[in-house]
Amino acid sequence: MTLKWFVQILTDYWPMFIRGAGITLVISITGTIIGGVIGLGIGVVRTTPVPGKGSGNLLITLKRIFLKIVNGILVSYIEFFRGTPMIVQAMVIFYGSAMLFGIHMNRLFAAIFIVSINTGAYMAEIVRGGIISVDKGQFEAAHAIGMNHFQTMINVVLPQAIRNILPATGNEFVINIKDTSVLNVISVTELYFQTKSIAGNNFRYFEAFLITCVIYFIMTFTVTRILRYIERRMDGPESYTLNQMQVATAEDMLRLNQQNN
Repeated sequence: MTLKWFVQILTDYWPMFIRGAGITLVISITGTIIGGVIGLGIGVVRTTPVPGKGSGNLLITLKRIFLKIVNGILVSYIEFFRGTPMIVQAMVIFYGSAMLFGIHMNRLFAAIFIVSINTGAYMAEIVRGGIISVDKGQFEAAHAIGMNHFQTMINVVLPQAIRNILPATGNEFVINIKDTSVLNVISVTELYFQTKSIAGNNFRYFEAFLITCVIYFIMTFTVTRILRYIERRMDGPESYTLNQMQVATAEDMLRLNQQNN
């Protein structure tokens, strides 16, 4: 009997499942990308060296004060959005913007905005950890050849940090796919919202939500496999083969060493 209902629900409501899954992917992908950009910017700013006290230069003093103020604001943003549930943030932002400022946001736009700023808070700490994990000697070497902090980040640090944070970024993406379900509280028609509507039509909650479980698993499993593939591609081959020029150079070096001996 249950199998019959599975088939019937899939046959009758598959467009709603597909539409809900599509909205879920749009929100999670867009929110993760925008949140990643926010986190990247905050991570770079928060790892900018703050000039020490004792300098008589007014510009350096102003820079130190400015960086401390900016860091304070960014830390407050991070702590607030990491310390409160996304479902509460959705209610406050969506209904609060209409009540306090008269801004009636489109529900899909509101969902992307909420996921983006929530993800940005988490990604900021992930990026900061990735930057800190890069050896300090590379900072010193870059500064020794005349690079400023921005140039050091772009050319030396971030390429390594991005590889280091890729697993955590993938994990954040998977979390966003699942956490979009909380956005049903502001009537975003993502997968969970569509499943509630389907189950409410025939009162077959078990069958409808089990189908949704499978869809969520397929999405998260696929994303995980794709990210693992990207990680392997970024790591490069495990063994390297010297090309002809490199072999010739190695032979020349061996011959030179034999002559010196």
